[in-house]
Amino acid sequence: MRYRVTHVTTYTYGVVVDLASHLLHLTPRPLPGQVVLANSLVADPVPARLASGVDHFGNIATWMFVETPHDRFSVTLRAEVEAEFPPPPPPAATLPWEQVVAAASRPGGEGWRAAEFAEGSAMAPADAGAGAYAAASFPAARPILAGLLDLQGRIRRDFAFRTGVTTVSPPVTQVLASRAGVCQDFAHVMLAGLRALGLPARYVSGYVRTRPRPGHQRRQGADQSHAWVGAWLGPGHGWVDLDPTNDIVVGEEHVVLGWGRDYADVSPLRGVLLGGGAHQLSVSVDLDPLQEEFAT
Repeated sequence: MRYRVTHVTTYTYGVVVDLASHLLHLTPRPLPGQVVLANSLVADPVPARLASGVDHFGNIATWMFVETPHDRFSVTLRAEVEAEFPPPPPPAATLPWEQVVAAASRPGGEGWRAAEFAEGSAMAPADAGAGAYAAASFPAARPILAGLLDLQGRIRRDFAFRTGVTTVSPPVTQVLASRAGVCQDFAHVMLAGLRALGLPARYVSGYVRTRPRPGHQRRQGADQSHAWVGAWLGPGHGWVDLDPTNDIVVGEEHVVLGWGRDYADVSPLRGVLLGGGAHQLSVSVDLDPLQEEFAT
């Protein structure tokens, strides 16, 4: 599926900002199953300096340095992306989850690259409460993908999608207690539970299509930055992406920006400011399929 991506982020400051340095993870990541056909980032005010590179996780990162005094800052991403990730293997064909844990903890072999994602992070720790919640989906010897699908389905049923009930970075314990939040919260809960069991899992940042396919319901998390979970299935099958907010396997409805241990590693935009004071944030996202547009 070919998509047009438009993502506009605007900060309005209560006090003039004299200098600012911003780190952006707003460039879609080239991947098997995802081709970036065009990409541009436009900022206002225009940065005095601009640099790009690849971070520790292989994501494309952009640094912007603004030296013009300003009380408003905006960044617009425009991109065209073809995305269609292959379907996962049959759940029964995947390893028992305990063998995946063992493979990730074994020195050498394919597991060493996945091992760092089995460790807790600040926003997705290997939390005991999250582990107890996840454990219900992983009885002894259950195939790893069967357990993952069951866990994301339970999160979809047990947690209410509700904006305004959490802060930008609520503790996993708070989300577990309230059973409500947004896609970032649900991803962190799933990550924390899997890591408590010793399973490698990473936070994936991106978008889900804005307009639903004909005959389908609108996805939760559209019109904004979205987040989901990448889980390691062990040697042979590699990684699969799962969207617990919508209880679907990531296929042709998502575009990936990047991944890390949690939200903090791939926040779309973060910065250090001289000045600014209180601020207001506005974000709008459109992920529109181009083929369907051309067909109408």
